[in-house]
Amino acid sequence: MMRRMSQTVRFVIPAADDGLRLDQALARHVPGLSRRRARVLLDIGGVFVDKTRVKMAGRAVHTGQVVEASLGGALDRAAAEGAGAAARARTDAALPPYRIVHQDDDLIIVDKPAGLVTAPTPESDRGNLLDLLARRPDAGPVYLIHRIDLPTSGLLVFARTLDANRALGARFAAHDVERSYLAVLIGALPEAVRTIDRPIEGRRAVTHVLASEVVAAGAATVVRVGLETGRSHQIRIHFEQVGHPVLGDTQHGLDAVRRFTPRPPRLALHAAVLGFVHPGSGERVRWESPVPEELATWLDALRSLPGAGPP
Repeated sequence: MMRRMSQTVRFVIPAADDGLRLDQALARHVPGLSRRRARVLLDIGGVFVDKTRVKMAGRAVHTGQVVEASLGGALDRAAAEGAGAAARARTDAALPPYRIVHQDDDLIIVDKPAGLVTAPTPESDRGNLLDLLARRPDAGPVYLIHRIDLPTSGLLVFARTLDANRALGARFAAHDVERSYLAVLIGALPEAVRTIDRPIEGRRAVTHVLASEVVAAGAATVVRVGLETGRSHQIRIHFEQVGHPVLGDTQHGLDAVRRFTPRPPRLALHAAVLGFVHPGSGERVRWESPVPEELATWLDALRSLPGAGPP
């Protein structure tokens, strides 16, 4: 099944629609959106009025207000479940399980599985890790510090107090955080490639290769990667730029990646190490996450097949 690309439909409420229900306005101005699907879209958090997320179908809209509807795969998936608490419960039950590695008064360390969104997106505030953590019994406030991509697994830190949020945010902004990833790349990465310093969307981005192992007769390279900066999709973009995209990537370097055999079970990228100065104790703390079983099994098979690789 092909995943529908996300799109945002933006419109301004005309005078003729002043006082109209929001779900009615959406059905009237978004092509192909029925009132039922509009209510589902509102329920999952895919509608913004004047840049504020709104979930009330019966809210009246007024002349000049700007409405943005984020349409895509989240709506398609939720439409089958419907709206309301029961639908949210079904969505939650279908999500891959996460693991809390550590929790104290200041922070939560989570090992996120591939296939789980870190935080709300414009499409939806349903079925993401931040929301799941915040809705645990007696969870208290939970603050987002950083993200890893939907298809990436590994370690994340969330703050539990405003002070911890500020302190950890400052550490990440100053790049005073230890973060390393395991990635499997297509082809034999040259020994000379040890630092990739190339801007992403006009912002400085630096990736360091900490260790590498060429496997399958040069068909692939297993690397340990350290991030000096943390741009969106940084590792995936950088290795595509040097001609060795991450295996299993469906966005970057797809033409080369999809011909590779044996195929990885998903994106071959895992956030394996996370370390920083603890905002409460002031001590340096560090956690490691083992490679998930589905990737580890595939990697073992890759290492044992010297002829593996592109046909």
